[in-house]
Amino acid sequence: MKNIAFFIVMLFSVMTFSQEKLEEVKVESKKKGIVKSVSKISNTSVVTSKELLKAACCNLAESFETNPTIDVNFSDALTGTKQIKMLGLTSPYILISEENIPSVRGASQAYGLSFTPGTWVESIQITKGAGSVVNGYESISGQINTELIKPLKDIPFFLNVYGATDSRFELNTHFNKRVSDYWSTSLFVHGNTRVAKNDMNDDGFLDNPLGKQINLTNRWQYTNPKSGGVTFLTLRYMKDDKQSGEIHFDPDKDKLTTNYWGSEINTERIDFSSKVGYVFKDMPFQSIGFQNAFSNHNQQSYFGLNQYDIKQQSFYSNLIFNSIIGNTMHKFTTGLNFTYDKYAEYVNLEDVSRIDNSVGAYFEYTYDDLDAFSYILGGRLDYHNRLGAFFTPRLHVKYKPWEKAAIRFSAGRGKRAANIFAENQNLFASSRVFSVLDTNGKVYGLNPEIAWNYGLSFTQSFLLFGKSADATVDFYRTDFKNQAVVDVMNSPQQVLFYDLKGKSFANSLQIDFNVELIKHLNLRTAYKYFDISTEYLSGNFQRPLQAKHRFFGNLEYETDTTKKGKQWKFDYTFNWLGKQQLPITASNPPEDRLPEFSPSFGVMNAQITRVFSSVFEVYIGGENIGNYQQNKAILGNDNPFGPNFDTSIVYAPIFGQMYYAGLRFKIK
Repeated sequence: MKNIAFFIVMLFSVMTFSQEKLEEVKVESKKKGIVKSVSKISNTSVVTSKELLKAACCNLAESFETNPTIDVNFSDALTGTKQIKMLGLTSPYILISEENIPSVRGASQAYGLSFTPGTWVESIQITKGAGSVVNGYESISGQINTELIKPLKDIPFFLNVYGATDSRFELNTHFNKRVSDYWSTSLFVHGNTRVAKNDMNDDGFLDNPLGKQINLTNRWQYTNPKSGGVTFLTLRYMKDDKQSGEIHFDPDKDKLTTNYWGSEINTERIDFSSKVGYVFKDMPFQSIGFQNAFSNHNQQSYFGLNQYDIKQQSFYSNLIFNSIIGNTMHKFTTGLNFTYDKYAEYVNLEDVSRIDNSVGAYFEYTYDDLDAFSYILGGRLDYHNRLGAFFTPRLHVKYKPWEKAAIRFSAGRGKRAANIFAENQNLFASSRVFSVLDTNGKVYGLNPEIAWNYGLSFTQSFLLFGKSADATVDFYRTDFKNQAVVDVMNSPQQVLFYDLKGKSFANSLQIDFNVELIKHLNLRTAYKYFDISTEYLSGNFQRPLQAKHRFFGNLEYETDTTKKGKQWKFDYTFNWLGKQQLPITASNPPEDRLPEFSPSFGVMNAQITRVFSSVFEVYIGGENIGNYQQNKAILGNDNPFGPNFDTSIVYAPIFGQMYYAGLRFKIK
């Protein structure tokens, strides 16, 4: 706390200095934080860099806190990892890409969203339901694509410093230089650390892990307007270390012993990607692109006495051609792609390694009449060494019945191989015994997951008392034809994996209403209803740890900018979650039981930003201001090597109130 107090004092000292020195810089024009265009055929919203500044936004997983489309939850009571959901389904069912290259997948599924710092992000495109066939066949509930800051558009220098009362400190710096008329380069440097042990609920375990991360990225951009050529080269190195467990756990003495329960997750990752594009001279509607990406992901980890190591080497290649048929109302995209994944995976020293590869061809036709009816019809044919040959159809339709209104429909099929251990690492931090019941499938004995997603959406923009407003109602249904069921409803001492024996579906209804209440004061609200059900061996249950009812509200206010560029920004977010189905614990002793459903609760976050000029600003904020904490977050905490220990049943915040402060400085 002394470090935090000193940090805040230093911030406001710098703030005073900057107020005197940086008074002559003009502020940039305003833009919306979340843009949802009526003209887009798919149900896509764009999160701009402005929205990313409204919260602490330390990494990509935390950048959705103020977005009603994505739900953010903690995955367990130890690692501090935030898990995202779309349409009520967890991130493995979302195709997550970086600049349209699949990124968070396989070995990185559990923690990969924390490997992209928020300050590196230029924008995020979120598409509900079946996405484009260009990006692959795996998406089921939606697609999230992150665009990083481009070297050609970046400023020479950016600095972001952050510190919080949970003892987390961060530093982000961007260096950018135009090397020649055609070449520009950027160097992104990110580091974060948590240095103190916190146990706010007095259960003997760390509420947040100790850890440190170093993350370096070098980007190069070549742009030649004369020839129409564009090239991006990106090289990244990341090392992330986490330590969690009992307060007195010392990994040098207690690792893999029963002295104290502890865990370490050490990850090292190298990525390289290239994107080469060419726009045909005198034919701006026609282009060709070639994407390639290589990654080496190496995670060494243990959870108490459970050991889990996974190394994934991946290569991805995509050749894309865009053109028109007759005129620009008729467009098409076609191409070929190839994916190779080599997994060296060990679960408690049992070798479950494998090699996956696939090759596919796709074609997508777009008819776009801006004034009435438009649609995107796509399909792809793939051959996978484990999943066989299969066809993936996708359809997006948009109709404009009247001015500022849009009706959208989508349907599509998704198919994926579930990485049951990498995607459910939170369950290793328990005494549950892992059992795979099926043996006839090609991946861990299981068959591939197959699902159809259907969606209908209506959006209307209008004036309310002379102020701009809009409303959206959408309904999506996901039907699983097969699913790798993760069953924690049978016994608190087991987790069972098996192919779906009955029905599994997810219904999602969302109602959004946004309005400018007065000048510069905007209200964003959303109500979400989820009906998600799976037939387990022990019966039909709601999806565990998923609230059936959720409410989201966000208020933002900005003062008018003065001639000297000074401004105040205020942001407040409220999330209310209804009761959630909890995993079965009825056979545990009374002290280690939880009720069938969790209580409902609300969480409040707020931030205040003081802009002194277009080059300097400071911010302070708080998360979980109401200080709501889950009661009994860790079962069996007094006997962590006993049969009832479980850290995975987390439905609410663990840490309680958290406050932070930071500054942003730019050289333009």
